[in-house]
Amino acid sequence: MKTLMISIFLGYVLSSTLKFSPHKWTKVILTHHWPETFCTIEHCKANFSYWTLHGFWPNHGNECNSSWHFNASLIKDLMPEMRTYWPDLLNPASTAFWKHEWLKHGTCAAEVEALNGQHKYFSKALELYHKLDLDGVLKKSQILPSENPYKLADLEMSISDAYKVTPKIQCISQEQGGQILGQIEICMDRQFQLIDCEKTSEELWSRDNEVLWLALNSSSIYSVCDPSVPVYYPLVDTLERTKAR
Repeated sequence: MKTLMISIFLGYVLSSTLKFSPHKWTKVILTHHWPETFCTIEHCKANFSYWTLHGFWPNHGNECNSSWHFNASLIKDLMPEMRTYWPDLLNPASTAFWKHEWLKHGTCAAEVEALNGQHKYFSKALELYHKLDLDGVLKKSQILPSENPYKLADLEMSISDAYKVTPKIQCISQEQGGQILGQIEICMDRQFQLIDCEKTSEELWSRDNEVLWLALNSSSIYSVCDPSVPVYYPLVDTLERTKAR
């Protein structure tokens, strides 16, 4: 069944890709993910009790410059901050995740001068991550990890009220009902001004493609949350153990 789902998804991605210019992008997406949800899928250890970066993705284009190789030494000064806020949840000591992000997305983001180098790309993403402070925005609205579900409308409103734009919120469906909060995308134009995130199929293809690698080893992938289904924002295991002591 999983093989069939992945095959269908690949066909959708490939057919959608043909509709776009391969490199020209109009917006960039700062994507946050909830580590506990990610590690529920990937069976890893979520040692983070806050939202971390998943990526900084132009809406069109993948691997735009194969000659622009990843060089970890160019971002050596950013490494401590990246391990804290943009970690590789599967292989914490590796730089492979950042290499993937640079080769696939950074080389396309480099169309604009502010992102035309590894250090510029990663440091700008970190700068925007701190400036937006999604974790703080949710906490201020009393949107906290809980055993009780939320309405999607309440999640969207808390973010929209803070940023004055509409985010894209992605979940993982549960067979027993409900859905688990997984990713939140905040969109910007080429000047890094906040704009609404679209929810059309054309806008979804590149980000859904980004999490395709999860589907190869997982039973589910992220999709835009269903507004009619309760959304669960899972507690972090380490916090639960602390409370139990």
